[in-house]
Amino acid sequence: MMWHTYQMDSLLKGIIDMDLAALQAAEGLENALMSQKGFVSYYFLDGNPDWLKKLGEYRQAFKEGLKQVRKLARTATDKETIDEIESKYGDYIKDKDEVIALYRDGQREAGATLHWEVRSHFFKILEVCEDYKDIHNRRINLARSEIHTQAKRLRVIAGAAIWTAILLGALLAFVLVTQILNPLRRLALDGDVSEGTAESGDEVKAVSRRVHSLVEDVDQTKSELERSQEHLLQSEKLALVGKLAAGMAHSVRNPLTSVKMRLFSMERGLDMSETQKDDFDVISKEIRHIDNIVQNFLEFSRPPKLKMQKVSPSDVVDTALQLLRHRLESYGVLVKLDRQHRLSEIVADPEQLKEVLVNLLVNACEAMGSGGQIVIFEQEDTIEQLGRVVVIRVSDSGPGIPEAIQDKLFEPFFSTREEGTGLGLSIAARIVEEHGGLLNLTSQKGKGATFTITIPCKEEENWVKS
Repeated sequence: MMWHTYQMDSLLKGIIDMDLAALQAAEGLENALMSQKGFVSYYFLDGNPDWLKKLGEYRQAFKEGLKQVRKLARTATDKETIDEIESKYGDYIKDKDEVIALYRDGQREAGATLHWEVRSHFFKILEVCEDYKDIHNRRINLARSEIHTQAKRLRVIAGAAIWTAILLGALLAFVLVTQILNPLRRLALDGDVSEGTAESGDEVKAVSRRVHSLVEDVDQTKSELERSQEHLLQSEKLALVGKLAAGMAHSVRNPLTSVKMRLFSMERGLDMSETQKDDFDVISKEIRHIDNIVQNFLEFSRPPKLKMQKVSPSDVVDTALQLLRHRLESYGVLVKLDRQHRLSEIVADPEQLKEVLVNLLVNACEAMGSGGQIVIFEQEDTIEQLGRVVVIRVSDSGPGIPEAIQDKLFEPFFSTREEGTGLGLSIAARIVEEHGGLLNLTSQKGKGATFTITIPCKEEENWVKS
């Protein structure tokens, strides 16, 4: 059927695109020829030269029509007919121009005589044009007959296809009964004889019961699997709590060490000197520090509410260095502070930022072991994504961090040390992100590591809105 539709489409295109276009072009030639005859007659009557201009336009139209007809010619007969029209038209134009010249010179009698002779050329051209039209009319009628034949053939094919579909349907029904329904019946008899469906002949009911039984088994298995998953999840939670407990112990150990060192300093004398008073102040601050660490541990799974206030990050750096002064001296670490001017005040939580800096400095000391140098660089900059920002870089001269583990370094519970819990950098990154900033790492093996803290300079009212 599709093949026949393509055949019919080809016939229609042949009629419309070729024969019908050629027929219309031939009619255009006749119209142009008749118009030329009329304009010449008008000129003979009143001698107005405008009719000759019109005559020239239609002669040009006749020539263009000849070109169009020649393009549409498909057979040798078509081309011969077009050549005959062109030849006779050339003779006709030549004689017609002589008639016009005689009338123009005042020789009207000679012009009238020649005019009657030229009329025979006109009718011959008209006759050839009619023959050309008859050729294409016959082709169109032939194509119409062919289309009618194709349509009848298409109806025959459609009828045959219908009967073929009926036969195939019957064959499919036979295959369905013998290859599907009968095995299904045997399956029902074998699987559900105890229910008595073999006697009733209800095979579908038996299979349905069997399927329901299988579904119940699947549901029971699914329930057991869910219970197993719950037990596994509970076990993972318990393991997570254990890791968090170890992380809290590790985080609390750092401020306790500082407290112990201050107490050791107090043992040198019983009299309360200015230094001892300072030590007591530091002890108070460290105790608050421990409280903040414990609070962060307990709320590790949910971000704590920041206590935002205006503060210069340079003040936070100074506080962290003051708290870790004895720790840094015990490691023999030289700290260099690269500060051109104090950083502008931003809206931040100074305690949380201090926790970040303390964590980075302690990690740097432990990475370098004994000795080494830490450089803290401060600057203000502008970043396209964050706008105006403050930047604090903490660089150490340690062994560096292998590139393979740099992406995992900020993940919770990932640590490169056996005694480490992997919470320090994770908490530090979270604190910086809660300030709307970024904590990045750049390191090469054997060339130390640099942690960059970037915090936007947001206005206080923006934090209130958020």
